[in-house]
Amino acid sequence: MSQFIGEWPLPLFIIAGFFAAMGVSVLFGRALRLWGVYATVSERQAVIYVLFGKVVGVLDEPGIHFLWKKFGFKALLVNWLGKQYKVDLRLDQQYLRSQPVNSEEGAPMGVGLWYEMYINDPVAYTFRNTDPRGSLAANVGNSTVRCLSNLPLDSMMVSRHKMSRTVRQEVSEKSQEWGYKLGSCYIRKVHFRDMNMIRQIQNKVVNRLRQVTSAIMQEGANSVSVITNAAEREAAVDFGKASAIRPHIVGQMLHTISQDPDVCAALFNIMEVNRIVENDIPIHILPNLELQRLLKE
Repeated sequence: MSQFIGEWPLPLFIIAGFFAAMGVSVLFGRALRLWGVYATVSERQAVIYVLFGKVVGVLDEPGIHFLWKKFGFKALLVNWLGKQYKVDLRLDQQYLRSQPVNSEEGAPMGVGLWYEMYINDPVAYTFRNTDPRGSLAANVGNSTVRCLSNLPLDSMMVSRHKMSRTVRQEVSEKSQEWGYKLGSCYIRKVHFRDMNMIRQIQNKVVNRLRQVTSAIMQEGANSVSVITNAAEREAAVDFGKASAIRPHIVGQMLHTISQDPDVCAALFNIMEVNRIVENDIPIHILPNLELQRLLKE
């Protein structure tokens, strides 16, 4: 041994010994697992052990399990003569699109359903149904059609939470027979399936919007007309009052002015000149006869 260490460098010898120990431990561990001494199970996973066509046991807890303690002498044979089935227990989701449902009024509707499922019985999931996922989807679809048919259209378009609870209560008990358990169930979409009906509804909505728009515009025009007529009426009343009061006021002012003859004459002269200027009346100036006679002399 000392000669071997002397021939090899010490670090290389340590590395070689480390890898040799690892190889021995791996081989030893594989041998122990092969003889059924222990088994490891991952998180959210189940392992089913079958021997001679019968289920020996199920391991669904994550960690290390000692098979001799759980299965007895069958642990020596289960890895050699038996089978192992690994089942994924994680939560899964699926969405069913446009399930055909008829409303109470006879309208062809489509329902989009989203639901969660997980495996609660690995043995039933593995051996009782060849396609448990497809069977659960068919069961959910049939329950949706059966529970939501002949509902009023307004209730179908609004009460989605209530319909979701109804479908879940109908499916959950039957799905457990195949090892599946239904989790959350929610109706995400309710729509019309007939394109002709969709076009008719669109045309009705457009016509209704046009009618409402026309009614709003007419009501606005009527309101403007009422306001305008009221304003014109009030203005006419005020102008009538002013026309009735004007002669009295003008008469009083003329009476006051007429008490002074000079002021009265000047006022009327000014008014006459303004009238002539405003109306553009032509003015003809006649020559003074006395001035003509003087010029002749």
